[in-house]
Amino acid sequence: MQEEKPSLPFNASLDPSNPLGLLENVLDFIGKESDFLLKNTAEKEIATAVTAVKKRLSEAEKKKEEKESLKPLEESLTMKVEKASLNPMETMEVENSKKEEKIKFGAFPNKGNVTLGEVPNKGNGFDFEKYSWTQNGKEVTITIPVPSGTNSRYVTCEFDDKYRLKVCLNENHTIIDGALFDAVKAGDCFWYLEDHEKVITVLLTKQDWKWWKYCMKGEPEIDTLKVKPQSSKLDDLDPETRSRVEKMMFDQRQKHDLKKVISQHRSQRKMKERWFRRILR
Repeated sequence: MQEEKPSLPFNASLDPSNPLGLLENVLDFIGKESDFLLKNTAEKEIATAVTAVKKRLSEAEKKKEEKESLKPLEESLTMKVEKASLNPMETMEVENSKKEEKIKFGAFPNKGNVTLGEVPNKGNGFDFEKYSWTQNGKEVTITIPVPSGTNSRYVTCEFDDKYRLKVCLNENHTIIDGALFDAVKAGDCFWYLEDHEKVITVLLTKQDWKWWKYCMKGEPEIDTLKVKPQSSKLDDLDPETRSRVEKMMFDQRQKHDLKKVISQHRSQRKMKERWFRRILR
């Protein structure tokens, strides 16, 4: 019976930049302490051992990748389980808080209205705390609630140009000030007080026939596929109010036309002055 040799200690350190150095030391140690390397099959057995180690490392890496790929799915399932464990009231509160985080615009919608502005109100516009707006194909109507008994002389409504609107109360309180969704016919735009001086109504005549996605820049956009055509705001007024409004429209149109004529005369005068200067040179 062959006598078994006692196990011998082997001390070595691995240099990550030179792993073959450690392998050579191992082979040197095996060569000095045994006759394994003298065998004809030594190289084949070493290659087999290297292949087995590579296979184990590859399987371990594959398992790690599979675990990483399943991690998002596990997190999603965990969230679903946590959500399912909430009672209905808690679930509604979580979803409402998420919706509130998404809303970032100048005016705030009423609590009972659509928070994301996707569905229009009954007048094909949107409702806010300070004002609401509606529309048909030709006009946009803005209604602004004000203190009862408000006098028209304390209201300022400016159509700076065909793309901007400014509405102020008592000069220092600005209700609306900004750019409109699209161009309007400034000469056909007007405002008036109604409902016993409790509401300012601003009527904007659109330059082009189209549905507006919002009234003032910064508002949430509505889904124009869900709008329902309605009659003009004038059709809803009683005969007396309609007559008064039409007179105001006529007066404002006259003022607008007069401004146009004055502007044209000034342009013509400037052109004549330039022409005379060239002749006199």
